[in-house]
Amino acid sequence: MVRMSADERRESVIRAAIAEFARGGYYGTSTEAIAKRVGVSQPYLFRLFPDKRAMFLAAAQRCMEDTIRAFEEAAKGLEGEGALHAMANAYTKSIAERPEQLLMQMQMYVATAAAEQAGDRELGEAVRAGWMRLWETAHLSLGADPNETTGFMAYGMLINCLVAMGFPPEHRVWEGLYPSARLTGRLEK
Repeated sequence: MVRMSADERRESVIRAAIAEFARGGYYGTSTEAIAKRVGVSQPYLFRLFPDKRAMFLAAAQRCMEDTIRAFEEAAKGLEGEGALHAMANAYTKSIAERPEQLLMQMQMYVATAAAEQAGDRELGEAVRAGWMRLWETAHLSLGADPNETTGFMAYGMLINCLVAMGFPPEHRVWEGLYPSARLTGRLEK
């Protein structure tokens, strides 16, 4: 059996954290659940991450980085409407194949609101910084047009909500989305 390096183990913890936080949120997920999913002890988790917040932020950062990378790869060499449809297609494909990414995003927004209501702005600042990198990536790919960027991001949030609520791809609520943003044929029930 090949022993994993600390970096590989850290990566497995981030993947497990995304899956667990996606399901239970920041406040409803225990580090014990993450450790169990990875197959390590809780004390080992804390050798890789100082605390639960650090695990959550690493998972949030990875979630945003994955989406940014998908946008960049999809829009490479394209501009305007071509970039828009390529990014929409890449995003819907990503959340259809890895729904935990979508749910993690939703949990990031909830955790930010809850933390800030409790007087903790640090978590929100980190989440907002990641979201702004995502926004900037879309914005530049769409020719730095604020209206196009706003429309694209609004469609993305609508897609997030529809998928999170479980609307099937054939439901009429999907009809108004541009074809590249529809999940038809991508989700299986």
